[in-house]
Amino acid sequence: MNEQYELTILMPCLNEAETLATCIKKARTFLDESGVNGEIVVADNGSTDGSQQIAIENGARVVNVPEKGYGAALIGGCNGALGKYVIMGDADDSYDFLHLMPFIEKLREGYDLVMGNRFKGGIEKGAMPPLHRYLGNPVLSFIARLFFPCKIGDYHCGLRGYNRESILKLGLVTTGMEYASEMVVKATLNHLKIAEVPTTLKKDGRSHAPHLRSWSDGWRHLKFLLMHSPNWLFMYPGLILFFIGLILTVVLSFGNIHIGSVGLGVHTLMYSAAAMMVGVNLVMFSLFTRSYASVTGFIPTEGKLDKWLEETSTEKGVVIGLLLFLAGIIATIVAFCIWGHGGFGGLAPEEMMRITIPAMLLIVIGIEVIFGSFFIGILHIKHN
Repeated sequence: MNEQYELTILMPCLNEAETLATCIKKARTFLDESGVNGEIVVADNGSTDGSQQIAIENGARVVNVPEKGYGAALIGGCNGALGKYVIMGDADDSYDFLHLMPFIEKLREGYDLVMGNRFKGGIEKGAMPPLHRYLGNPVLSFIARLFFPCKIGDYHCGLRGYNRESILKLGLVTTGMEYASEMVVKATLNHLKIAEVPTTLKKDGRSHAPHLRSWSDGWRHLKFLLMHSPNWLFMYPGLILFFIGLILTVVLSFGNIHIGSVGLGVHTLMYSAAAMMVGVNLVMFSLFTRSYASVTGFIPTEGKLDKWLEETSTEKGVVIGLLLFLAGIIATIVAFCIWGHGGFGGLAPEEMMRITIPAMLLIVIGIEVIFGSFFIGILHIKHN
């Protein structure tokens, strides 16, 4: 679609008859007073209150998006936009469409994504529920910055501008409220230029309840962040469990230890072995995800780990797994010989478990590495 305007002001809409006209008039006032060559697009998501007619009567262009969801509406609206740049904002009269020039200036400077920051610009009393203001938004924004480092203070601000071509290349697909996170996450992973400008938030003008569902939509945001960060979801927890388990397993294999008045013995050894097995599983899940991503491209794969995965053959993984498996078999044979030396009679359980538990651990981990290596090889098979 050829660009006909510098700017498209995009408003997702689902039954916003009470506030839509006000938002369109403010956006039109901005275009007229700033001299920016632009259009106003309402991405309607199946309104039944006459919002489409209100949009047309007030000079906006309506793009009908049949697939339900906040993200679906914005994706459809972006696809139908005729501007080089797009500034999106809710049609509930909570965002300031009269003062969009800071977004335009940053976009003209070459930034691909310009986020609004409501905490810097000012939040009107009652505009944001306390649960969102003091828990949901700060916590999710912190997690997002931790998983995907970028200097964005307000990850979920609904007023943001972007270079349409740059964002279309990201291939955004989420249809719900987590679309807001997907845009920033994928822009960060693909090294787009991102800036942030202050903006304001006021209490919306609707009489009906907001479309946002605090807990379910919050979970969808968090789930998206976790599923696009295999290191934080799998790798780091797996390595922590593995090394804690490894240290305890090695130490307890030689005898009990005491920490103050607490004694740790073979029962702790069993749990430490379990921690190692779970840790190995989580690390393998991380490698599976990275391998899948290298083929599908759902997250960029350009780190040292991804390069190592591509260069490491299935055969190498199978050899490592076989060595671990054989070490476990040898330890099992040693335990069997000790049992035979005692006439296959009764043995001291604690002493034998210091051999059999590590032996079992090596066998299980060896088998997991062998078959996990085959699975990674399968995931790397490219299809047309």
